[in-house]
Amino acid sequence: MQIIHAKQCLTPDGWRRDLEITIGAQGRIVSIGSQDNTPTHRAGVLLPAPLNLHSHAFQRAMAGLTEARGPDPRDSFWSWRRLMYKFLDQLTPEHVEAIAGLVFMEMLEAGYGAVAEFHYLHHDVGGMPYDNLAEMSERIVAAAIQSGIGLTLLPVHYQYGGCDLRPLNGGQQRFGNDPDRFLRLHADAVAALAAGPDDYLAGVAPHSLRAVDPSGLGAILEQSTSGPIHMHLAEQVAEVDEVMAHLRARPTEWLLANHEVNARWCLIHCTQMTGGETDALAATGAVAGLCPLTESNLGDGIFNGTRFLGQGGTIGFGSDSNVHISLFEELKTLEYSQRLRDLSRAALATQGRSSGRVLFDAAAKGGAQAGGRRSGRIETGALADLVGIEDDTRWLCNRQGDAILDSLVFSGGGQACIQDVWSAGRHVVSEGRHFRRDAIIADFKRTMKQLETSI
Repeated sequence: MQIIHAKQCLTPDGWRRDLEITIGAQGRIVSIGSQDNTPTHRAGVLLPAPLNLHSHAFQRAMAGLTEARGPDPRDSFWSWRRLMYKFLDQLTPEHVEAIAGLVFMEMLEAGYGAVAEFHYLHHDVGGMPYDNLAEMSERIVAAAIQSGIGLTLLPVHYQYGGCDLRPLNGGQQRFGNDPDRFLRLHADAVAALAAGPDDYLAGVAPHSLRAVDPSGLGAILEQSTSGPIHMHLAEQVAEVDEVMAHLRARPTEWLLANHEVNARWCLIHCTQMTGGETDALAATGAVAGLCPLTESNLGDGIFNGTRFLGQGGTIGFGSDSNVHISLFEELKTLEYSQRLRDLSRAALATQGRSSGRVLFDAAAKGGAQAGGRRSGRIETGALADLVGIEDDTRWLCNRQGDAILDSLVFSGGGQACIQDVWSAGRHVVSEGRHFRRDAIIADFKRTMKQLETSI
């Protein structure tokens, strides 16, 4: 049993002072309030640790290597993608496990308590399946176990190179399955989760309307009767044009007209939606999975957060390409994008909650929903995904209430204030450092040394 004393604690009822939170043997919060027992840990501020709802772990090894101008007159997502496919041909299962281990460690040190891994790197070079169809999924699970992070594994169905049903080629071949083989792979990936703790679970991820045709999407959804459903949607202008040319509707328009989109769904990016589509998606209860740092890096566009939240929509945050893993920077980037577009300030704030509070509450609630995880709230029965913040710092200066979150998000020093992180009660970060930090970094550096001549 662990008991955390928090000077300030963000609960579903708002800010409360001098609370003891007791974590039971199953990694859940069993009580909140005064305790006669001596606390095992102390926090200046205790917050729910959000789930990172969208990650491609292997892409972390490319961070900083795709920023030079390519041969295209106008560099774009599509030129970045060509470089990514070239990089894919070098990765072994051992490389993927080491890279994912670093990613998951960095997420925990950034204040995330869990991750939804959008996992589409399934096969060997050239698309040849491994003898163990779920080899790569098992590597993701192993990395999560070693790091202690909570995991929602999302095996991805990826069949075609575009809406014209052209075959996969080059690096894409490592992603590909027909629906039958994908369902076998998915079953094996679910079985692999048994090696992890009880809070691990699986969902399903049809990659996009470009990579999965309507019949394949229907077949996958028919078999996916529970758990989260994640899919890229309306990320790029060229994607919208391609879907319109082949399906005679814009991506969001087509999906909402042809499938029952509800709270099980998490639609990633949604940076290319009309006002009407924004309103319609908000009404479904689905999560819009935003990755503002990657969307900025790739030039995807700006999600209409003010309109979506104004219509009661649910959002959450992920790190996608993992070019920079920082919870507070993701939140700040979304807010600043709205301000720059609209020439405003405090764009997402409401009369009762500051910008930082709105953003953090959204990250906690939306991440938990997208991951199918009982987390995101400091309440009895919830998983103990928690982040302890040092409040006597030059960035926080012992501030109170929502000013804490505003300072964490906008001061630039938020991550430096993180002292402790728990994932389902596993105390994985202490004094700002992950408990396996040195070993994980050493493994990653060895991997990068092996890859350096081929990236």
